[in-house]
Amino acid sequence: MSRAIDIMTEDPVTLSISSTVGDAVQLLQDLHIRHLPITNEEGECVGMLSDRDLRALTIPRTLDGDWLATFQVALEADVAGIMSSNVISVEEEAETSEIIDLMCEHKVGAIPVVDADGRLVGIVSYMDVLREMQDRERDVT
Repeated sequence: MSRAIDIMTEDPVTLSISSTVGDAVQLLQDLHIRHLPITNEEGECVGMLSDRDLRALTIPRTLDGDWLATFQVALEADVAGIMSSNVISVEEEAETSEIIDLMCEHKVGAIPVVDADGRLVGIVSYMDVLREMQDRERDVT
């Protein structure tokens, strides 16, 4: 059975807790990713931000001055205001089956991987799990 350390993306791109929503939007778009761990000064994962968290910031079809001002304020706000702060994480030795169970139970698409000191070392997304399953299928055939 594979473990988190076997399938995770190591040293994932992160944002600090003091970053803005605009920073997050830009990073998600530039890197074509869906999940961003939010870390504190010690490198601990204190939140997760996903593209789902940003859905409230969609641009309506008709724009007026009031809406644009509100949108600008939202982009300048700290990510702490929209991130999920009840982070479910696993350690590097967690089995893939445990990660899948957590993703299904909590309806999340990515789980941070932390070391024994609680510092972020990786992230396992549903795409990592699917790649692992695909590799297993190829090995069987």
